[in-house]
Amino acid sequence: MTRPLKLGKLPVQTPKVLLVNDDPAGLFALESLLADEAVRLGYQLVAAGSGAEALREVLKQEFAVIVLDINMPDMDGFAAAEAIHSHPRSSNVPIIFVTAHQADEINRLRAYQAGAADYLFTPIIPQILQTKVAVFVEIMKQNMLLREQAAELRKLNQDLRVQRLQDLERANRELQLEIAERKLAEQRANALSTRDPLTGLVNRRSLIQQLEHAVATAERHHTHFALLFLDLDKFKQINDSFGHEVGDELLRQVAARITSSVRMADVVARLGGDEFVVLIEGKTPAANAARVARKIAQAHARPFDIGGRGIYTSTSIGIALYPQDGGNARLMMKNADLAMYHAKQERDVAGGGVRFFHEELNRREKEHEQWTTELRHALIGNQLELLYQPQTGLAGGRLCAVEAQLVWNHPRLGRVEAERFLPCIYDRSLLERLDAWTIVTACAQAAAWRSAPCGLEEASVAINLCSPQLCTETPAKLVAEVRRHRLPPGAMTLELNEALLSAHHNTLEPLLRQLQAAGVALALDSFGHARSSLAACKKLGLDQMKIDRAFVRNIGDDDGGTDMVAAIIHLARALQMRVVALGVDSQLQLAVLNTLGCDSCQGEFFCPPLAAAELMQRLEEPALTT
Repeated sequence: MTRPLKLGKLPVQTPKVLLVNDDPAGLFALESLLADEAVRLGYQLVAAGSGAEALREVLKQEFAVIVLDINMPDMDGFAAAEAIHSHPRSSNVPIIFVTAHQADEINRLRAYQAGAADYLFTPIIPQILQTKVAVFVEIMKQNMLLREQAAELRKLNQDLRVQRLQDLERANRELQLEIAERKLAEQRANALSTRDPLTGLVNRRSLIQQLEHAVATAERHHTHFALLFLDLDKFKQINDSFGHEVGDELLRQVAARITSSVRMADVVARLGGDEFVVLIEGKTPAANAARVARKIAQAHARPFDIGGRGIYTSTSIGIALYPQDGGNARLMMKNADLAMYHAKQERDVAGGGVRFFHEELNRREKEHEQWTTELRHALIGNQLELLYQPQTGLAGGRLCAVEAQLVWNHPRLGRVEAERFLPCIYDRSLLERLDAWTIVTACAQAAAWRSAPCGLEEASVAINLCSPQLCTETPAKLVAEVRRHRLPPGAMTLELNEALLSAHHNTLEPLLRQLQAAGVALALDSFGHARSSLAACKKLGLDQMKIDRAFVRNIGDDDGGTDMVAAIIHLARALQMRVVALGVDSQLQLAVLNTLGCDSCQGEFFCPPLAAAELMQRLEEPALTT
């Protein structure tokens, strides 16, 4: 007959939970969701910003569970899971995958093939994540307790050790079975209580909980967040005209478009009927809210294909910001709803659609909308024009290139330079249309100059992009125009700003190689205006470096302005790039640049930007060059 073995109270180590996400906002969101539970249940959170960093952590310490984001650069979640499970120390660590792609069954299958213990979709419901993590933490605690007990049992009699170990293993199996059953029951209950059955989005009850959590987090960390309240326009007429089945499918497609317009860390909820809410946390919530609202509005401008029928609708959006528009969840919902009501009224009266509860932000948003609307009319009404400013070689004073500069002959404001209106335009499709217009116009002008003796037969025409990114269609469009006009290599130059180059990644290089292969020269515009990637300059083999006018302006001052320009020219030479100085407006600057070995200059000292016909007349004057 055996009797219970008195082992006394054994110390239990602290379980650890590893959170892996390359997005700081997403990582912060996961930590915020689990911070209070970690204190309550007695476990420690460890954060990793990449798959490689996560692998280093699992080699150093043991984890109860790993919450792993799938979409990460360099090493995605699947590769990270394979590496983690390939090591004996971490081969059995449970992994919960996190993804924003709810309908991607292939990735779900890959996840379970990679040994996933579970698979979550964003936005993550706090209770579900906390419950899942708590299950594995409890299992880890039991395993730690079991190991400690096993270590002590090894010191005792072999027969008693075996008997006690069997009892403990049986108890542990029963506990794991109980935890698994509880986990399954909680999953079923949570799925019913936190999700909208029609769209799969977070429901009203869960949204209020997450909104209250966002308020508590913002108050504790002195941060901000934004709440977007959305309502479909004329949804009742669509329901009455086409039936509730079409209405339900429209709501599902609307939910999908809203979800695709937000970040993974943002929360999208359906309150009921045709009302939706988006919760945006993180840095600069006002700017992010305006950007997301515009993106959602643009997404809903396209027709919805339902049963072969094109259904048109639009969305009125109200935006409230915490804490200035409400100090609690109830006030935030109320004020965002009120802003949406005014947005719907403005849409009916003056074509509105997005409105902040805060009036100053409303004014700025209306300015952006006005610029965008008027610029669309400008494209149709031939209000846009390219002016051309020559670049003069310092060695012989020969005109070697011209830069095409976009201006808008505004019917109310007169001539408006691109630097004034482009920062107000957020519509990417409109910016891409401007780029296409610039390419067609500049290439046609370059061909016209080359076909008639005018002093510009050998000059390269440089163009700038309006879009902040180089989309895949732009190089193809430029190459097509170069070939259509039979322009020789070097006849066209594409100027790239430093912001574009500093964001250099694998998708940019093949686009630039395509242009280089077609004979288009590449120039780094306004060097020194922003942070630049010199490594990318060298790798891509850019042809020119244009010194920002702010450096040229400081030539001859007492703060080392001339030395700075000399250093930039020396750097360009090391990268085998020609150097163009921008903004030259004095004889002193010209003389210094000539001494420093600058290749060519551009500025008011030689010639202001002129229309094509005016430039040709100016070329006939003997004093254009020095």
